[in-house]
Amino acid sequence: MAASSVFRPGLFNHKVAIVTGGGTGIGRAISAELLQLGCNVVISSRKAERLQAAAEEMREEIPASSPATITPLTCNIRNEDEVKTLVSSVLQRYGRIDFLVNNGGGQFSSPVENMSSKGWKAVVDTNLTGTFHCCQQVYSAWMKQHGGVIINIIADMWKGFPGMAHTGAARAAVDNLTKSLAVEWASAGVRVNAVAPGTIFSKTAMENYKELGPHIFKMSAPFSPAKRLGVPEEISSAVCFLLSPAASYVSGATLRVDAGQSLYHSMWEIPDHSAWPEAPEGQNLDALKDLLNPKSKL
Repeated sequence: MAASSVFRPGLFNHKVAIVTGGGTGIGRAISAELLQLGCNVVISSRKAERLQAAAEEMREEIPASSPATITPLTCNIRNEDEVKTLVSSVLQRYGRIDFLVNNGGGQFSSPVENMSSKGWKAVVDTNLTGTFHCCQQVYSAWMKQHGGVIINIIADMWKGFPGMAHTGAARAAVDNLTKSLAVEWASAGVRVNAVAPGTIFSKTAMENYKELGPHIFKMSAPFSPAKRLGVPEEISSAVCFLLSPAASYVSGATLRVDAGQSLYHSMWEIPDHSAWPEAPEGQNLDALKDLLNPKSKL
């Protein structure tokens, strides 16, 4: 059963949304809540079988009284032509695009020294360039003349993203892109915002990181001030708020949905070392040494 929405039934009746990466994890939760609220949802990703299965399951969860429909359409957001086809297909089917949720993305764990150029490019092309393609095509094909709302899903990368620097760099760029588009497209009645989730647990996310998955999520909880992990349904409600009339004066903002994780300490462990040059000599350094290594009084 889908989690129930805190928003009123019918809030998005007859609206149309594209949710990239809408078949799994956070994207699936967003799609399911939009469907509950009456929205027609198009979910897209590269994997047709998984997309079709997700659509069939979510179709069963649509309330009987809801006018909502769900449509799965395959699309590799790295490919500009495929994004153009996605947008034109949605317009042919529904005649409008009110919402775009750029949730599609992906990354893998690796320190930078072991990261290949191909791996770097794949992550940046998906998370940054793919978001750019979707924003530009939806704007040009529909929102420029009719307005709309765009939400970009990014990440908790405010302290850097050691271990996944490729996605940290890409998501930081999308944060800036969000701000730029909010200004450029304001006169068209287009609001553009971002949501930055903290560590969010889902079965598919854990499986994506393979044998590292259980370890990553188990070790993450203590680094949240909430002392627990978030779930996708806590992101979907934030997205629905930003899509709703309640956020009619919000644009260019990034909402951190992370229980304060971005204000807390980092999961990246730095081993004890003596690799740095010593501080300049003087009474302050002498006092510091005395503090850290007090001389015995015996």
